[in-house]
Amino acid sequence: MPRPTPPDERVIARRRQVGEQIRHVREHLNLSQQDVCGRSGIDIATYSRIENGHSSPILDTVIRIADAMGVELEALVKRPASDGG
Repeated sequence: MPRPTPPDERVIARRRQVGEQIRHVREHLNLSQQDVCGRSGIDIATYSRIENGHSSPILDTVIRIADAMGVELEALVKRPASDGG
């Protein structure tokens, strides 16, 4: 089986943006990482890697995070207003 192609810099940068947005929403809601993990069933190490942009979560995981925070999925993946791209 061929090895997957590593993501390019654009994808890595976007992954970091999503992680930052997830953190921003969590902090805006005054939730701890532990709160989100307890509600979503995601372990803290995995969640931390997502927020720090070191891991690409599958869609199911992002949906679980959104549900745990009580927000729409779009709130976690939208680009910052200052980002034109």
